[in-house]
Amino acid sequence: MTTAHDFSARTIDGRDRPLSDWRGKVLLIVNTASQCGLTPQYEGLEALYREYRGRGLEILGFPCNQFAGQEPGSEDEIARFCETRFGVSFPLFAKVEVNGDDAHPLFKWLRKEAPGLLGTEAIKWNFTKFLVDREGRVVERFKPTTAPADLAPAIEKLL
Repeated sequence: MTTAHDFSARTIDGRDRPLSDWRGKVLLIVNTASQCGLTPQYEGLEALYREYRGRGLEILGFPCNQFAGQEPGSEDEIARFCETRFGVSFPLFAKVEVNGDDAHPLFKWLRKEAPGLLGTEAIKWNFTKFLVDREGRVVERFKPTTAPADLAPAIEKLL
């Protein structure tokens, strides 16, 4: 059975990183963007990370430019923006596509494991969130407008 731990991705600083590095952790995987109306969610995601990291939560941010071109910057620009504007300390990855033929394999798998409303697999917008348990299984998909703070009860159940 495939799990999140079977995938790898390029970090925002260009290194390949297997998600198995986070085996035994609860993962919140999010497609992000720096020029979106939901971009302030970075602050809430960072607050969750600081609150629960010590108990085993890891947040993995995947910038994506597929939605209205809201992530046009380079990896360096994205990293600087996230750090200086929101104090992001959770791992960020290189830009990926989350829909279509060129979607990153992780997101193809996430979409299939946790379809959205009415069973649609496509990710509708930036800041779609996937909660993954310590064994690497997708537990739940959250819509982009779900505030990070509202995820706390679901995260606590898995910790």
